[in-house]
Amino acid sequence: MRAILVGIVLSAFAATAFAEGETCSARSAEKKLAGAAKTSFMKKCTEDAKAACESASAEKKLAGAAKTSFMKKCEKDAVGG
Repeated sequence: MRAILVGIVLSAFAATAFAEGETCSARSAEKKLAGAAKTSFMKKCTEDAKAACESASAEKKLAGAAKTSFMKKCEKDAVGG
């Protein structure tokens, strides 16, 4: 039950963050991050993007090659460059 709640909260956060169309790269540039701060931010942002994409693929009930393709595109779009 706890995992489901965490998934819902995470997907709501991630959907909000990535629905705006801003990529992780664009957000790091906007914040003028560099070095270790940028690396840390990009790592966290990428993990959030993957979780959001995973949640979206589960909602769409994707599996196999369709899921793989969706995940690849979703993550690329969310992370940027």
